[in-house]
Order: sequence, then structure tokens, then C-alpha cells
Amino acid sequence: MEAQGLNQYQVDKTKGMAEEGSHPVVGLSKHPSGIVPTLQNIVSTVNLDCKLDLKAIALKARNSEYNPKVCTGAKSEEQSRLAARKYARVIQKLGFPAKFKDFKIQNIVGSCDVKFPIRLEALVVSHCAFSSYEPEIFPGLIYRMKQPKIVLLIFVSGKIVLTGAKARTETYEAFENIYPVLTGFRKNQH
Repeated sequence: MEAQGLNQYQVDKTKGMAEEGSHPVVGLSKHPSGIVPTLQNIVSTVNLDCKLDLKAIALKARNSEYNPKVCTGAKSEEQSRLAARKYARVIQKLGFPAKFKDFKIQNIVGSCDVKFPIRLEALVVSHCAFSSYEPEIFPGLIYRMKQPKIVLLIFVSGKIVLTGAKARTETYEAFENIYPVLTGFRKNQH
């Protein structure tokens, strides 16, 4: 079940960041590059702690699919939790004794653009222990960062996709780790 986008303005006083949806105002202490990856998709799971009659749910609930435990499509952790809670409530209204247990973010996908082209052939040679690049199969370089354990898809255009995070801070940390590397492989534009 997908969560609908929220356009609420939120201020996180503990971190000193203002957020609108999932687009934080850049705080240079946490984002020295000046670029903050945008969260594109959050996948979470929840245990409803009851047996489900999937055919009955599909017949009675609007917008339902045969995947009772996974909630995808949210742009923030809060939206993902809210969507999972709403889903549990729908199941309860259908007469199932559903609970809301063990909610967990399983994957966060973020993206950003460094706004300069990258020499992927040189990057893969220099970072061969972490990366693979086969442009005839896939146009992006696949970079498997060890700490945090994040997979980055790096494109010659400067666009980056980060996946595998369980918390947004891992996404941000992975980008800050790779940014100085990318600046070292900036393609000269003539």
C-alpha cells in the first residue's frame, strides 16, 4: 500500500534542520558537500500478528495487492510508519484481529546530482575493490561501499542513486564519503 505525499512543513529542533517533505534545508555540518540526497522510496515491514485471508482482503479492500506485510513508496520514515498503521487499521476494519508489531524500515533509496560529469572508467580502475562498471550491460558504475553498507549507482552525468540504507543518516553519510572521490574523477569539459 502506498503512502500519499505529505506537504507539511516540519522543524526538527534537535538537529537544527528544517524540512518540507523529505527535502531538508542544507546544514553544512552534516552535509559539507552542500548536496543532500533526496529520499525517493522507503520500504518497511510490519507484523500484523494474525492470519490473513488474502482473497477476502482483495475483494473487500480498495487499492489492495497480494503483499500484506510490505509498505513501499513513502518519501520519509514517518510517512512509511503512518501508511503501515493505516493499512493495519484497514485490516482491523475488515474484521481481522490485526496488531502493529515489529515495524521496521527495510530499505531507503535516495538520489542526488553532483552537477558535473564523472570519469567512470578511471573511477572503476582506481576503486576496483568496491566498484564494477560494464556500460554494455548497465550505464551506471555500481559502487558497494563498506561503511556504511550502501550501494551507489553512479552515472557519467553526475546523477547518483543510493540504496540499502536502514536510516537516512546512512544515505547522507555514504554520499559525503563518495563526494570527494567523485570530485577527483570530474570529467574536464572543453
